[in-house]
Amino acid sequence: MSIKELAGRIFASLIYRRTNSWKSDAIATQKRTFESLIKMASNTAFGKDHDFKNINSYTDFQDRVPLRDYEGLKPYIERMVAGEEDILWPGKPTYLSKTSGTTSGAKYIPLTKESLPYHIKAARDAILHYVYHSGKSSFINGKMIFLQGSPELDKSKAIPTGRLSGIVAHYVPAYLQANRLPSFETNCIDDWEKKVDAIVDETIDQKMAVISGIPPWVQMYFERLIQKSGKQNIAEIFPDFSLFIYGGVNYKPYEGAMRKLIGKSVDSIELYPASEGFIAYQDNYKEEGMLLLLNSGIFYEFVPLDKLGKENPKRLTIEEVELGVNYLLILSTNAGLWGYNIGDTIKFVSLEPYRIIVSGRVKHYTSAFGEHVIAEEVEKAISYVIEKTNSEVGEFHLAPEVNPKDGELPYHEWLIEFNSAPSDLDAFTKLLNDKMCELNSYYRDLIEGKILQPLKLTAVPKGAFNDYMRSKGKLGGQNKLPRLANDRNLADELLKLI
Repeated sequence: MSIKELAGRIFASLIYRRTNSWKSDAIATQKRTFESLIKMASNTAFGKDHDFKNINSYTDFQDRVPLRDYEGLKPYIERMVAGEEDILWPGKPTYLSKTSGTTSGAKYIPLTKESLPYHIKAARDAILHYVYHSGKSSFINGKMIFLQGSPELDKSKAIPTGRLSGIVAHYVPAYLQANRLPSFETNCIDDWEKKVDAIVDETIDQKMAVISGIPPWVQMYFERLIQKSGKQNIAEIFPDFSLFIYGGVNYKPYEGAMRKLIGKSVDSIELYPASEGFIAYQDNYKEEGMLLLLNSGIFYEFVPLDKLGKENPKRLTIEEVELGVNYLLILSTNAGLWGYNIGDTIKFVSLEPYRIIVSGRVKHYTSAFGEHVIAEEVEKAISYVIEKTNSEVGEFHLAPEVNPKDGELPYHEWLIEFNSAPSDLDAFTKLLNDKMCELNSYYRDLIEGKILQPLKLTAVPKGAFNDYMRSKGKLGGQNKLPRLANDRNLADELLKLI
């Protein structure tokens, strides 16, 4: 065992004990976080506007700070982007993380000297928890790759601006730098396909042990490696590859295709990073769900999804949540976000400790007929049918067809890109429709009541979804394809492209 491995195991044991300390006292940990956030921001513009100095309880906070999305905070954020100090958090942010908005155009999320270290620490601790539980540490000696956005920063504004993954790349610990790929120059390539080709060239003859990224983009990287090498699978190219770290999307629909590409079983860790904060990571790779990080400078609130849209929906704290309920996730952070609707829905799979799964995005749903189908349901359905039919799906998207031709009943259209198509497409379609009826009673009632006809499946050519993402300038990096929509914008544009 190398010195690095031994040090890694000792450090892993230390971090495990530290994590146990706060997660065994989770409610008190959140209370301390809440009190610290209010105290720190009491003299900011936001704190003065919302009377933070007279907030003495969570009830006071609820009364003074309404729920907001990015648009609601935008007047404060614009002042902060312009370089004003003490707006949402003391001083100026260290960086602004630029993300794509739907209604707001580009969104600028602050990263402060208080919040940024938690992004680095959480990623590190996720790996160390894996070392602790698995007893495996030999990967520490191998090469690691993180498929991410460009680390180049725009310094033309008052505050340096970039993509979250690119900003974090500047803070990779020194002890990992020697083993980390790709090079800075390759990471700075803007064109994703050129970047992937350059990464393939840099890594194809390296002893890669850890590979990390959003599953569809890692899949593209694997496919190009195999194409260039002439090998059968990734295991032949990287025999030392043993740990896959991912986040951003549900891995289950990709699992079969990825297993085939890899050619052997590898362990995996799921992460839940966001520009707004590093929210959770899989602290035990053998357990379902990710540990909600209650000691990372974020105070969490939870709104039951069935209360969304009602005036002043009930906001819950960590001590009030229940298993199996879909909650809208609300954050107040040490980067200066307050009562912030991040747009994600989560579900608790454990309360001791508090572990979650991401069940979807609030803006990604299909309810053209009142069925309110959510991402969790479509991902469960497609994963079930893939397993039952021994097929492989690359990407998919669900959209409603409200006004079909020839007077037929409306329906849900599933656009699916198969890596390996089922032998009987009609049987696949029926099984998918039956599973959706099982998972969503409103959808079942609409089918049985002859309001909707059973879903229709459109198989699209391989590469079609990448062509669509490329046409939008969103191929690669941290971009993710919406699984479903309440309109046909994406579906119709995709069909035109093919």
